[in-house]
Amino acid sequence: MTSFAGVRTLCARAAVLALSAPLLIAGSVPAATLGHATVPAVESESQVDFFADSEADGVIRLPSCLKTVTLGCFQPSTIRAAYGIQPVLDQGITGAGRTIVIIGAFQDPKIQLDLATFDTAWSLLPPPSFTICPSASCVTPWDLPLFDPNPKGVQFPFSVEISIDVEWAHAVAPDASIVLVEAKSEKDADLVAATQFAVDNNLGDIITQSFGEAEVCAPSAVLAQQRAVFQKAAELGMTVFASSGDKGAGRQACDGNGLILSVSTPASDPDVTAVGGTHLVAGAGGTYQSESAWSSSGGGFSTLFRRPGYQAPFQKDNKARGVPDVAYNADKTSGYVVWWMGMGAVVGGTSAGAPQWAGIIALADQAAGRRLGAINKSLYHIAKSDAYSSAFNDITSGANTFAGANVYEAKPGWDAVTGLGTPNVANLIPLLIDGEG
Repeated sequence: MTSFAGVRTLCARAAVLALSAPLLIAGSVPAATLGHATVPAVESESQVDFFADSEADGVIRLPSCLKTVTLGCFQPSTIRAAYGIQPVLDQGITGAGRTIVIIGAFQDPKIQLDLATFDTAWSLLPPPSFTICPSASCVTPWDLPLFDPNPKGVQFPFSVEISIDVEWAHAVAPDASIVLVEAKSEKDADLVAATQFAVDNNLGDIITQSFGEAEVCAPSAVLAQQRAVFQKAAELGMTVFASSGDKGAGRQACDGNGLILSVSTPASDPDVTAVGGTHLVAGAGGTYQSESAWSSSGGGFSTLFRRPGYQAPFQKDNKARGVPDVAYNADKTSGYVVWWMGMGAVVGGTSAGAPQWAGIIALADQAAGRRLGAINKSLYHIAKSDAYSSAFNDITSGANTFAGANVYEAKPGWDAVTGLGTPNVANLIPLLIDGEG
């Protein structure tokens, strides 16, 4: 396995290339697919358990983990209770008038049917305004992507990713519109092209991405273009989320063999709010009981970006941005019920947290009557204030791992496993609107 020192050397070289590369003009993503294939933050072999084929006889079946005294998985009503979302919905703040943009890869041909099954299962979700790009109503520079139903193919986790993102963003913000942008492939340049299309066309208020790769693996030109896209999104008042990854303090090596010590891009970009993972314990009805760091939560320190000013009071390394910024339940042993291709599944991963945080900001944007834009400065300002303990569940136990050893430990305040913690949404939203704690 590559040594920690060797990894840092490689990452440092990538940082020099990325920061010295000229920024590309928006709209200039090359037509050819460039770069390494990114890895979704959820990986099907370890983070998805199927429990039923809903198409077998038309009956919607639910997993037994919903019926345990201490919940083994979540439906919308229980996660809404656990994280203080329901009181906001009860006030009529449901995401109405706001749009969440989901960046995916390849085609999920049954996402509309699966979303309808998801809605029917809980008997409480209205169907959202839902647009897929590319389609007749959303023309893109690329054609409709392919779909490979083979579970061993790379497209499988990305289409599962789409189901998680669409269904659970909708669960948190049921009246928000959803725009799904399906990239041509999982390659870096194609995913950046999809994000750029969403930003250039101002498709929505919030963008969420549930994929990533080691910073060293992304080509410098792609990193430079991605940086420009996120800067433009911030200028337009868009809020951008990305999952921090499901490999602990490591990411998949560039050749696909083993792990290297690295944080994930795009989560490490300072204009992106990176979402890490926890294990949430909740009782019947979703009553919050306890929470700890998930050992597979992506987190650590960037070799591409210096510490942003908003993190200065929370970590000493002024040469490195810390990841993640916030967290959300991610452990599959306290996972989420979804439907994919007509099959019911319980899923986990930081991928599930990013779209739900996007839903939270859709609620906040509606309550504010405006876009809140890049929220990291506000999040960290709240964390410096006396309101921190009311707005966040500060996670202080557990650690993430690399090569079988604990690397970063959860601790009071910000840490490189769970960031500032998980939200108490009813208390957090007014503070975000005020821009301070």
